Amino acid sequence: MLEYIKMYGMGAAGTLASLIYLYYSIREKVWLWPWGIIASALSIWVFFSTRLYADMSLQFYYLIVSFYGWWYWTSSAMRKNKEEVPINKVSKKQVLHLSLIGLGIYLVLLVALLKIPLMLEIAGSEMPYLDAATTAASFMATWMLARKIIEHWLIWIVVDLVSMVMYLYKASVYGSSTDLYFYSFLFLIYTIGAYWGYKQWQKIMVSEKKA
Repeated sequence: MLEYIKMYGMGAAGTLASLIYLYYSIREKVWLWPWGIIASALSIWVFFSTRLYADMSLQFYYLIVSFYGWWYWTSSAMRKNKEEVPINKVSKKQVLHLSLIGLGIYLVLLVALLKIPLMLEIAGSEMPYLDAATTAASFMATWMLARKIIEHWLIWIVVDLVSMVMYLYKASVYGSSTDLYFYSFLFLIYTIGAYWGYKQWQKIMVSEKKA
């Protein structure tokens, strides 16, 4: 039993916490944020041990955004005397700003993934371009979730599909790294959940407008 926990514990626990986080995200419940904090903390260790450094840095960002999202969802609703912050659509101005910021994050991450491991004489990311791209897109999607922008689900559908393939590949490279098989399964569920979440939030938006 102890050997099982040692081998599968972090990946299994991270997967479970992430699935709970996804469930509350789809249901538009504020409890998604504390579960997101737990999932990110567990994921930091998994990605560090498998040298997915950009993904690891993303988890630190998730921790910060989870606290921000928790505060925004609760304090904004209180300021407007509502039980919950309403869902909204992304504006043209936000699309431009997010695209430029996302491109900037991608370039910074790519340079860091290519240069820093060489400087520190450690093993580098085996998929730096893909790693940087999914990470940059995830930065944007998580911020959009914190602000309850419905289009974040569309970004996640693409990111989750690509990430699932990436983790399957990494798991095959690290034959003994079973944690990544958990995360491959997790991102399959995430892809399905992102589509479901988009449809659910559309229904909620309609009901909010009628209220």
